[in-house]
Amino acid sequence: MKVSLFLFACLLASAEEYTLGPDSRRQPNVPKGVVTQHTWTSKIFPGTVRDYWIYVPSQYQPGKPACVMIFQDGGGYVTETGAWRVPIVFDNLTHKGQMPVTIGIFINPGVLPALSGDQQSRYNRSFEYDALGDRYARFLIEEILPEVARRYNLSADPNDRAIAGSSSGGIAAFTAAWSRPDVFRRVLSFIGSYTNLRGGHIYPSLIRKTEPKPLRVYLQDGKNDQNIYSGSWYIANQDMAAALEYSGYDSTFVVGTEGHNSKHGGAILPDALRWLWRDYPKPVVASRGGGERHFVTAILDPAKDWELVSQGHKFTEGPAVDRHGNVFFTDINRIHKIGLDGKVTVFKEDSGAANGLMFGPDGRLFVCQNGRKRIVAYTPDGVETVIAEGVNSNDLAVTSRGEIYFSDPPGKRVWFIDAKGGKRVVHEGLEFPNGVRLSPDQSLLLVADSRGKWVWSFQVRPDGSLENGQPFYRLETPDENSASGADGMTLDSEGYLYVATRLGIQVCDQPGRVVGIINKPQNASLSNVVFGGPDLQTLYITHGDKVYRRQVRRKGVWPWKALKPPVPRL
Repeated sequence: MKVSLFLFACLLASAEEYTLGPDSRRQPNVPKGVVTQHTWTSKIFPGTVRDYWIYVPSQYQPGKPACVMIFQDGGGYVTETGAWRVPIVFDNLTHKGQMPVTIGIFINPGVLPALSGDQQSRYNRSFEYDALGDRYARFLIEEILPEVARRYNLSADPNDRAIAGSSSGGIAAFTAAWSRPDVFRRVLSFIGSYTNLRGGHIYPSLIRKTEPKPLRVYLQDGKNDQNIYSGSWYIANQDMAAALEYSGYDSTFVVGTEGHNSKHGGAILPDALRWLWRDYPKPVVASRGGGERHFVTAILDPAKDWELVSQGHKFTEGPAVDRHGNVFFTDINRIHKIGLDGKVTVFKEDSGAANGLMFGPDGRLFVCQNGRKRIVAYTPDGVETVIAEGVNSNDLAVTSRGEIYFSDPPGKRVWFIDAKGGKRVVHEGLEFPNGVRLSPDQSLLLVADSRGKWVWSFQVRPDGSLENGQPFYRLETPDENSASGADGMTLDSEGYLYVATRLGIQVCDQPGRVVGIINKPQNASLSNVVFGGPDLQTLYITHGDKVYRRQVRRKGVWPWKALKPPVPRL
């Protein structure tokens, strides 16, 4: 009997520990916001229907943009009789000035209704919430937020936007912010599902590899959370918290004793919101001085960010550096030059739909003139010489002897042009050979396969032939597509490879491992990368309609000059 009473006392104490406080209950003289219910049929998730609710605080003024906070599994958060009671908490905290005037959007996951009563509907919750990538973020950005903005004045400042959820809704909130930090900066995640339901277990690794993003992240979990086929929730949340701390994020991890439920989360929601909105309107920024253990700080200077060099183009590609450090790039049918003074001028009009560019040891600019099915070379004063005709070419590499390797994506081939102009196929079979570069000592040819996750490495024979090829560099790939989108590449003097991909610039060490991912400065196609400037310590990227540059701590190599890199750390 004594044992039973002891167990009962422990259970009672545990229950009392997570009771709702005064901020989760209606208080006298606190103005009450208004909640309205709506229905939405999505295009991004075709045919799905869902309910959503909009909470508008009494302090909202149409003439002043309001902050926004989105909750997944919205029906559970918006009710005033459940564990969360968000409208009540918002009313109380807003009245006390502990969070800004914030419009709440509470969204249920989508359901594809069955066509008849004897069929089952399709439930989209895991597909929307557990998946990585930007699909759910686009649903919010392109469909829900514009719809709510038709009724209310919503702030477009990402610092004014927060997103929250529990379990799969928690990882959905993190994924939306991780994918689009230009829209969401503040994340609340309760008992988040960072396990392998749909690949979420990769996040701790990605966080450690990726240049820190401007996010503030609140994590909560219980020591008795579930441990099932996809992993342990508590271990996964510990891994997330450790990765965020390692990378210098503004983050916290609150641990309780509950399992996979909302008891602890509901009780601490007011404190979580106070933490999330603390110091507002001071902006949430990416870690610059913290997280010095983060490997990417060995490459990037935390004090330097991307700078816009040129804009207003159709599609930029093929950056190449000359012996002075000037950078040349293409824009469909024109070749531009970025001088050491930063000024952009036109080097060549009517360039024949030029794509890949590369300078050779004789100072000429070699060009994949794909529109005319040939490869040409330009002298510094623009005189053109035809090197090869009747070829499909995308990118090229030039050896110290003036030989050329180029990729032929439609033919799934890599070609070689010797010093006398003879051309032959040296490899075929890659799904989509794209970027082509020589290792710093020119002993290896590296070829990116855009439709896979690999950059291949081939040994270069004295006669130019290739052998001993391996899918050597393993790239990270986006969830919505198994193709890395690997395109242009460059290398530094340490032998590290920089690859333009869908996820950003992926940096690989000599043994072929991704050790860092440099964020893209805009949400657009990233096509190529090169070291430029007189000291080769500035990265230039061709990025959709723009060209950016960034000073870094690593030094590039002259592509046509052989340089033996140091022995790698294995």
